[in-house]
Amino acid sequence: MAPLIGITCLGPSHGFDPDDNTSGFILWINHQGIMVDPPVNSTEWLRESNVNPKLINHVILTHCHADHDAGTFQKILEEGKITIHSTVTVMESFLRKYCGLTKIPKKELTELFNFQPIIIGKATIINGAEFNFHYALHSIPSTGFEFFFQDQSFIYTSDHLNEPEIHDRLFQLGVLTESRLKFLKEFPWDRRIIYHEAGIPPLHTRISYLTTLPMDVQEKITVYHISKKDMPEGTGLRLAKFGIENTLYPKITPPKYIEAYNLLDILSQIDIFHGYPIEKAKEFLLIANEEKFKRGDLIFKKGSAGDKFFIIASDIPVKRYGQYEYFGEASLILNSTRAADVYAETDVLALTIDKNKFLQFIRSSNLRQDLTKLNQIRDTNSWKTLAESRHFKGLTSHQKTQLELIMNIKKIEKGHVLIQEAKLFQEVYIIREGQVSITRKNKPVGELSNGDFVGEIYNFTKNIVSTYTFSAKTDLQVYSIEQEELISYIKKNPGVYMRMNTVY
Repeated sequence: MAPLIGITCLGPSHGFDPDDNTSGFILWINHQGIMVDPPVNSTEWLRESNVNPKLINHVILTHCHADHDAGTFQKILEEGKITIHSTVTVMESFLRKYCGLTKIPKKELTELFNFQPIIIGKATIINGAEFNFHYALHSIPSTGFEFFFQDQSFIYTSDHLNEPEIHDRLFQLGVLTESRLKFLKEFPWDRRIIYHEAGIPPLHTRISYLTTLPMDVQEKITVYHISKKDMPEGTGLRLAKFGIENTLYPKITPPKYIEAYNLLDILSQIDIFHGYPIEKAKEFLLIANEEKFKRGDLIFKKGSAGDKFFIIASDIPVKRYGQYEYFGEASLILNSTRAADVYAETDVLALTIDKNKFLQFIRSSNLRQDLTKLNQIRDTNSWKTLAESRHFKGLTSHQKTQLELIMNIKKIEKGHVLIQEAKLFQEVYIIREGQVSITRKNKPVGELSNGDFVGEIYNFTKNIVSTYTFSAKTDLQVYSIEQEELISYIKKNPGVYMRMNTVY
C-alpha cells in the first residue's frame, strides 16, 4: 500500500556505474506517487514489483541529461495521462530529444501528457504537499526542490555543485550574481530529510565536502548519484538503497480528515465514477463499507446471489484485479447470479456497497446502460481476444475494461473492404476471428489475424485518408470502434495509442 509519506529509491548511482541504476526515486505523498527523474526501465520494474501504475500520477523532471530523463518517456506511455512538472526550458529540451528519437511530431507527443510549468520561487501544490523549486548549479538548466507536508520537510538538490569555496570563486570571476551567491550559501540544512547528490566537481558536490558537515546534519542526509565503491565509511551519511523493501517511511502527523480523503481518493480513481458531482462524493462516504479478506478466502461463489459491489482498496487467475479496480457489478445490474468464483489472491481490503444502495448511487447516470453493454460485449469473449492480442495483451485490467466499453461486435463477409486506400475512415477494428489482407496500390503488404488492430491510428485520429486498403480475406468477426470514442479513450491512455501505432 502506498504510504501517507515515503521515499522509494529507483536508483542510487550515476550514468557510468555498471552495477546500479542511475539516480531517481518516488516520493509517496498522501498515498500517491511522484516519480523524480525516473531511471530507464523503472516502469517495468514497478510493474514486476506489483506497484499499480495508477498510484503514480506525477513526474518531476529536473534536467535533460540522459541519466535523469530516460524513464520519463516510458512513464508517459504507461497507463493513464500523467502530469510532468518541469521548467519550460527543460521541457523544450526533452521534447527535442524524444521527438528526434521517436519521429513523433512535437504536437502529437505533447498531447500524451499534461505539462505543469515550474515557476521558480512560487509554491506548487502536488498531492497535497507544498513544493518550492529552485535552480541547481549544474552544466545545463537544472532544478532542485523542497516540499513541506504536515510536520515534515524535505529537500532534494538534483545534480548540483554545493561547495561554498567554489561558489566564492565563481562570484569573484563574475559567473554568479550577488543574489545567486546568497541563495547558494544559504542551503537549508535544517530540513528534516535531505537527499543530496554527490559526484565529481565542477558538475557535482564532492562526497568529501559532505563528510565535513556537522554530524547531526550528516545523519539527515541520504546520498544519491554515487557508486557504492566511492561511498566513504565512518560517516553519518547514508547511501540510497534501491528497492520497495528499502522504502523510507518518515514519521508524520496524519492530516485531520485523512479517512475521508482516502475514501474520496479511491472514488476518484474508479473510471466509471468519473465526473460524479460533490453530492455523490458525500453519498459515497455514507454507503461504502470496509471488508477484509485473507489470502485464499472465497469472496463470493459462482451461482450465488449478487448482493454487493466490490472495489479493491489495496492489494483473481483468468482475470486478475488490482488496486482501484472493481468487480461484482454484473449480477447487480442484470439482477442475475454470480458468474464466477472469486478468490483473494493476496490479503485484500475491499470497499463494498450493498446492492440497493449501489443501484441508488448510480440512478441518475449512464452507468447502468454502460455496464449492461460491457457484459454483453464480454459474452463474446472480448477479454480473451484482448488478453491474447499482440497489440493489447500488455494492457491493465482497467484499460481493457475501458476499451471493451467502446467496442461493438460485427460480422463481415469475405471480400468486403473495411478501410479503403486514399479515403477517410470513421471506424477501426480489432479482429475477433478471421483474416484481413493489407494492400497498397493493389500490391500485398501483409496480413492480420485474431487480436490484431486494423487501421492506422495516426491517420484515424487526425482525420487523414488511409495509406492502405484493409479487406476481409475470410469471413470475419470484428470489434468495431468509432472515431470519437477511440480519440477520447487514447487521450486518457497514451500508451495504448503507441501499441496501436503499427507501421505496415
